[in-house]
Amino acid sequence: MDIEAIINNGNITIEKSRIYFNEPMKKHTTFKIGGPAECFIKIKNENELKEILNLAENNKIKITILGNGSNVLVSDKGIKGITLMINIDKVDIINKKDKVSVIVGAGEKNAKLARVLLDNEIAGMEELSGIPGTIGGLVTMNAGAHKKEIQDIVKIVKCLDYKGNEKIFTKEEMEFGYRDSILKKQEYIVTEVEFELSKGNKKDIKNKIEEYTKYRLENQPIEFPSAGSTFKRGDDFVTAKLIDEAGLKGYSIGGAEVSTKHSGFIINKGDATAKDVLDLVKYIKDKIKKKFDKEIELEIELIGE
Repeated sequence: MDIEAIINNGNITIEKSRIYFNEPMKKHTTFKIGGPAECFIKIKNENELKEILNLAENNKIKITILGNGSNVLVSDKGIKGITLMINIDKVDIINKKDKVSVIVGAGEKNAKLARVLLDNEIAGMEELSGIPGTIGGLVTMNAGAHKKEIQDIVKIVKCLDYKGNEKIFTKEEMEFGYRDSILKKQEYIVTEVEFELSKGNKKDIKNKIEEYTKYRLENQPIEFPSAGSTFKRGDDFVTAKLIDEAGLKGYSIGGAEVSTKHSGFIINKGDATAKDVLDLVKYIKDKIKKKFDKEIELEIELIGE
């Protein structure tokens, strides 16, 4: 039985309008690249997620998780099995004596959360406000900007394993590292995150957000599709600086190009394929190894066949 038949006969409660078959993933990734997902489903709540996980477990179907489709490169061949875009969105604010607990759904977009925090005069996340993606994705990769990381404000991370069992991680149990967490080593899906923040002054919060937004507009190629920063920084070097010094700024293969605005970004000039990006990544890695004897690592995640 094929996936479409399994889904249609699976007695699930998800509306048909949120279930797609052979769906081009370039429509759902910030890179605007990617072949078709065999089955693509937008998940709105934890019960729906449990339904699909149960269906996949019983039918031995592979599950792939997406947040906002940022920080990923999907293969030109697409994705087999069921691809889930986690759209669990909610923001609950609990004021305490000297802190503010903010409980956020994993599918809540970071930009929207920043606006909610500003409106409620809650400080502590301004540095991270410009990072594209959903909260689940940001926590999974311990996203960071302007010398601040998600781990600095996380208190609790609520997850499901791939059999639908609930698991709650404390900050300490998350094993956060540079663009890393336990969620990249073990199969868990974030459903909800609790942040510990504080009350602030609305004008100060707004000024900080505007400052970081201005920096991003001036220094990052947000006018082109990309997956964000392509490479991790090294232990003793800044990868973008090495790429620049190697004369690779503006170098392109097919529709993929090293941004002329920021060498740490590979951008889609309009018709790039995943192969173009991967060929360019290999070229950059080889050049940096040969010129500086440094190994550089991808920050973006590769998904698909």
